Amino acid sequence: VQLQASGGGLVQTGGSLRLSCAVSGRTFSRYTMGWFRQAPGKEREFVAGINKSGDTTDYADFVKGRFTISRDNAKNTVYLQMNSLEPEDTAAYYCAATRSNYVLESTSYDYWGQGTQVTVSS
Repeated sequence: VQLQASGGGLVQTGGSLRLSCAVSGRTFSRYTMGWFRQAPGKEREFVAGINKSGDTTDYADFVKGRFTISRDNAKNTVYLQMNSLEPEDTAAYYCAATRSNYVLESTSYDYWGQGTQVTVSS
């Protein structure tokens, strides 16, 4: 399984970005998906997750009401819509996949994509 994240970039405070993560293979619907982020000098942290069918989502408190995770199982893609971005959201964002039936807030995922950089200017 290979994960390819994209959609990062430079945006001003209050702006929006949509990240995408394309997953190779025919078994995308068998994976619970997550987005994590890691800022320089900090540990990787959970941002949002979505279960296999897409009917259950989970968010870190610091993004609730601003970010939305979704998935399209027909396109093998998971998305992270990020609104009202703040300089504190600046980080490399990673998508990850797990066989777990539940969203995991730990980094115990089976597969990881490369990071896509999000930079929010003040």
